[in-house]
Amino acid sequence: MVSHPDAALLILGHGSTENPDSSDPTWHHVQAIRKLGLFAEVHCAFWKEEPTFRQIRPAIDSREIYVVPNFISEGYFTQEVIPRELELTGRTTVFSDGTMAHYCDPVGIHPSMTDLLLRRAREIAGPDTPLSETSLIVAGHGTSLNANSAAAIRDQVERIREREPAYAEVLDAYMEEAPFVADWDRLASAPNVVVVPFFISDGLHSYQDIPVMLGIEDSPSAAASRNAVFRQNPRRLRDRTLFYSGAIGADPSMVGVILDQVAWFDAHHRDPAAALS
Repeated sequence: MVSHPDAALLILGHGSTENPDSSDPTWHHVQAIRKLGLFAEVHCAFWKEEPTFRQIRPAIDSREIYVVPNFISEGYFTQEVIPRELELTGRTTVFSDGTMAHYCDPVGIHPSMTDLLLRRAREIAGPDTPLSETSLIVAGHGTSLNANSAAAIRDQVERIREREPAYAEVLDAYMEEAPFVADWDRLASAPNVVVVPFFISDGLHSYQDIPVMLGIEDSPSAAASRNAVFRQNPRRLRDRTLFYSGAIGADPSMVGVILDQVAWFDAHHRDPAAALS
């Protein structure tokens, strides 16, 4: 297991001003990693909540920082927003005060995400739902801001097709680009449909927006902590049996993914010649 007792770990999340549950998984992962004692300090910061990306550096005492984006894909936030807000200039940035920051890959592109998706899909549908009569849809956000936003989801769909060919079909669908989540019954051909949101948290999108797009609810509902949308499976909608899962990023196994991204950086991007002066 990765260990950097003289360095800090900084986990970055999106957060939300509209949904109180959006940042919960990130905070839980921070607390779990702190208990492991692998880093001198473990912090998190958010785009839409405090502490914000710009606020966090003064709170970190360590002169070496590993930055892990708790985001699903390499896209607008990981390639533009985070580097701008944290003043990162590349894989490793040395600031004027001598502090060194290592910028790791986002958690969503880690290979183990395939295992999490497959496990979540089987848990939500149960062992009695035949895969040969089941369409699995991995649902994401999608955006016109960055063409790479949906790449992580498409990659996962291809991996699942290879790993679990027993499914009738494995599809991707998005909130803001085609193929659209709202068209799930036209996209899927099997009588059973399992929808797994490829999001970091059970926040605004997975608990409030996508249920409306699927037809589960007529209007956005309460936040996750006050909502039973995932405890009412299955549903009979549009002549299909629909199973809807919680967001993949809330799984406790994500702690291991975060640590693996640090280990991956050390193995592939850390310059042995780079050292703190």
